[in-house]
Amino acid sequence: MLLPVPALRAGEERTSRDTRVLHGVTGEPLATVHEVPALLARLTVKNMRQAPETDAAELLPVLAEAGRLFAKATLGGQTPEEYCRLQALASGVPVAVARGVLERVARDTESLGEAVRHQIPAGAGTTARWVRRGQVLSVIAPSNHPGTHGAWLQAIAMGYRVAVRPGGRDPFTPLRLVHALLTAGLHPDRVSLLPGGHAAADALTEAGDLALVYGGEDTVARLRGNDRVLVRGPGRSKILVDTEVDEAVLDHLVAEIAGDGGVRCTNTTAVLTTGDHRLLAERLAERLAALPAHPVTDPRAVLPVRPRAEAEALRAAAARAAGTAPDLVAAHPGEPLVPVGGEAVALRPAVFLLDRADHPALATELPFPCAWVAPWRESDGMAALDDSLVLGLLTEDASLVERALAMPGVRTVVHGPVAQWWLDPYLPHDGYLGQFLNEARGYARV
Repeated sequence: MLLPVPALRAGEERTSRDTRVLHGVTGEPLATVHEVPALLARLTVKNMRQAPETDAAELLPVLAEAGRLFAKATLGGQTPEEYCRLQALASGVPVAVARGVLERVARDTESLGEAVRHQIPAGAGTTARWVRRGQVLSVIAPSNHPGTHGAWLQAIAMGYRVAVRPGGRDPFTPLRLVHALLTAGLHPDRVSLLPGGHAAADALTEAGDLALVYGGEDTVARLRGNDRVLVRGPGRSKILVDTEVDEAVLDHLVAEIAGDGGVRCTNTTAVLTTGDHRLLAERLAERLAALPAHPVTDPRAVLPVRPRAEAEALRAAAARAAGTAPDLVAAHPGEPLVPVGGEAVALRPAVFLLDRADHPALATELPFPCAWVAPWRESDGMAALDDSLVLGLLTEDASLVERALAMPGVRTVVHGPVAQWWLDPYLPHDGYLGQFLNEARGYARV
């Protein structure tokens, strides 16, 4: 019997006549997902508005306990280890990533109060109040990385009711989080899990006061200009290497490109350099080609895994973007796709050598370690570094750092080889979520 993934409404598991079978990357059926229709998604949001207001002082201990339960407890009949196994098999992300997220959620929920306070403007207090823009936040969640769910935990800490439509490949992470929150004592109408198709996702986006939507270019284009919706799309994260390339720099670049299997939107996809770009690309290719391929549930796994047909499509997309640019990893032993059991193949990294800083392939982001290496000179201008969720700057040029910080298309600047900078719970991710969920309102009194 397959594991059921129910909807969770008003604190209760709900089944549906509309179901789909979720298969793992090996082709093995893993779970039966019960999907809600669009009408039920709207009704759920309506009912959630009736949840009583809860003071932050009461919410924060509940969130901290939920984080502990998420990491350590058996929830919905599922142990932490079984969650990690299912999450890896369904998403294709190495199992070590889910294990790390267990620890990260436990750690971050302990400091949620401080993380939220960091997002309040200094002027809020006597003449201004920092207040919510609504009551219910709808979340259209992704499947690329289980750590993305930390964002909507912040929303709960800010007093929002949250309705989550899980990603198609990973319902297991939000299901476990919702179980943890309810077990910790969160009011049942303050959180819901609503699996469903595109119609349910659209209905949920429309029904919430605000929505946090993850998606690709089509989603970004469709929702652009809607101030009720915060869209988190491709990261196109970049690093500029303006320093001598020693072993420590190579270590940093490999970690930024291939960490967590290269599936995060903060993983580096474009590497530009003021030095010899061919030599840098060759050294990166040698390092990345040595990463081993293992089944996704193997603790040694570091590469993402997909069913062969999906993996072939990803490699074909890379080839189309590259055009005549060579993949330097191909010069090293091994096939691009390595069988690791059943229909599953591990995607080996790719390092494409480009000839200019304005090559269109630099904007290509794919969910495996795929890096595009190009030359950069001051005469190329800052435009080549723009449109980056994260811009890493390995440079001693302070003016370059200031110019990068002034660019509206650069959301985070990492100056120097900062290890695991993205784990900092106080660092904004595409801006503070609180900037979207809250607003300052003037306040005067006698």
